[in-house]
Amino acid sequence: MKSSKTISAATLFFICGIAFFVGVPTITNAQTAIDCQSTAAQKAQCQADLVQAEAEAKAAQAQLVSAQAESTSLQQAIRVLDAKIKVAQANIKAKNLLIQTLGNDVTQKQSHINNLESHIAKGKETLAQILRKTNEIDANTLPEVILSQSSVTGFFQDLDSFQSVREGLQTTFDQLRTDEAQTTLEKDALDKRINTETDAKYVIQQEQKNIQSDQTQKSQLLTVSKGTEKAYTSLLAQKQAKAAQIRAALFELRDSAAIPFEQALQYATLASQKTGVRPAFILAILSKESSLGSNVGKCLVTDLTTGNGRGKDSGVIFQKVMKAPRDTDPFKAITTALGLDWSTRTVSCPIGSATYYSGRGYGGAMGPAQFIPSTWDLIKDKAASYLGISSELNPWNPAHAIMALAVFVDDLGAGAGTYSSEMKAACRYYGGGGSTCVYGKSVMTLVDDIQRNKIDPLN
Repeated sequence: MKSSKTISAATLFFICGIAFFVGVPTITNAQTAIDCQSTAAQKAQCQADLVQAEAEAKAAQAQLVSAQAESTSLQQAIRVLDAKIKVAQANIKAKNLLIQTLGNDVTQKQSHINNLESHIAKGKETLAQILRKTNEIDANTLPEVILSQSSVTGFFQDLDSFQSVREGLQTTFDQLRTDEAQTTLEKDALDKRINTETDAKYVIQQEQKNIQSDQTQKSQLLTVSKGTEKAYTSLLAQKQAKAAQIRAALFELRDSAAIPFEQALQYATLASQKTGVRPAFILAILSKESSLGSNVGKCLVTDLTTGNGRGKDSGVIFQKVMKAPRDTDPFKAITTALGLDWSTRTVSCPIGSATYYSGRGYGGAMGPAQFIPSTWDLIKDKAASYLGISSELNPWNPAHAIMALAVFVDDLGAGAGTYSSEMKAACRYYGGGGSTCVYGKSVMTLVDDIQRNKIDPLN
């Protein structure tokens, strides 16, 4: 698995996320857009509207909880759907107001950052010229410098001019440090603004889907209500049968036997309770790793000194399946502690040529969550404490792997539960860099599918 290169949030979402939100409306519920940045009064009004909208959303959520607590009946089911629709509408209103309060000055902020960076570049060039001139004079003796001038007056004029420039050197250094610090602050602020807006748009999109789904279910229930409560009982039985199918369906895992979805969800729910990472996100990562397994292949390590190995089924010889000794040493320690034979434990093959070359990378990832041994060593103790286990954690055990995965992506920021935090964590989970945004976006698509079509029907 998985290095932890840092990708700026702005890069992630301008490259991968913006197209995802094309077509998401900015204003709904007959709300009128105003410029929340033009005057202090308008800005204050927008903030007040946002506070009120968030309070309305909280009140709607409380009504939903109250409706869900009622005894099951046809009318109660309709009331729950009505409450869910109101929650979604309130959330959309609040997020639209949030977007308005952020303003529309991304271009201006980026331009300001570019100007600062340009100023820094010019400042560095000025410093380079001053230092080159300093070295030239320092390299010559005083008589050589005097003789190079056409007159004594010229020498002293040059000396005075150079001394003045040299005295300003510290001022230039100070200005560069100030510009660089300001640039860092501006970039952080821009990244935060882009993430906040991206997250708000994602919530709007999800809530619109929720409203559409709930309205469809409500129409179905209203049709049933024209008949009898018996018809509702029949409809409820159909939903329960579907839920049973979802629970029993096998959830594929990389390098481990498939387990029922219900069991996978239980493991992910426990991990979520400990870390705050959404179960749907945890299961989406596992699903993605399982599908990647068919392309990456299965390997065995045959030499711990070199990390060389072979394809488990193909027999193809691979150079440096695992990086030695960084991963081979902990790999041997992990398998020995578990009473396993390291030479028979399946790990991932390197992607690309079987012959190692600079830049090819390594395989050696273990189990359903595809941890390389050195990374597993870093997080296994924390995962074990969450599971209440004092013995060695097993990366091929689904319950252990799922908890370790949750711990790792929580460290990468996924515990915040926002679209931007989960996307960034998914990209960094895969290793960071160019193609990882594709990985992250595919994970987020799986999150939506798992949540909407597998977890929600069970609730």
